[in-house]
Amino acid sequence: EVQLVESGGGLVQAGGSLRLSCAASGFTFDGYAIGWFRQAPGKEREGVLCISSSDGSTYYADSVKGRFTISSDNAKNTVYLQMNSLKPEDTAVYYCAAVLFEPCYSDYDEYDYWGQGTQVTVSS
Repeated sequence: EVQLVESGGGLVQAGGSLRLSCAASGFTFDGYAIGWFRQAPGKEREGVLCISSSDGSTYYADSVKGRFTISSDNAKNTVYLQMNSLKPEDTAVYYCAAVLFEPCYSDYDEYDYWGQGTQVTVSS
């Protein structure tokens, strides 16, 4: 079975850091684009970051450039989202998603597999 499982969310003060993990089962990240999305209450789902092992493409949302980075551990089949200098407006449910043999897309409807999400709350 294909599954993506996020972890690492929680409550943090503004200016702090968190690292989210996305662990894959049923497939490997080879040949996939893995994206991170977030959705705050009453707002549209927003593409945050993506890394593609298919063509090496990436994208970064303007709101997180210089603060968030994406990395992977192929041995653990896990992708990480390192979030630094967190702001209250970063508060959202964060999801990881995957699409096979595609470049990085910022549109959520381009992705085939989704995790259950993990809550990130940033206090003032």
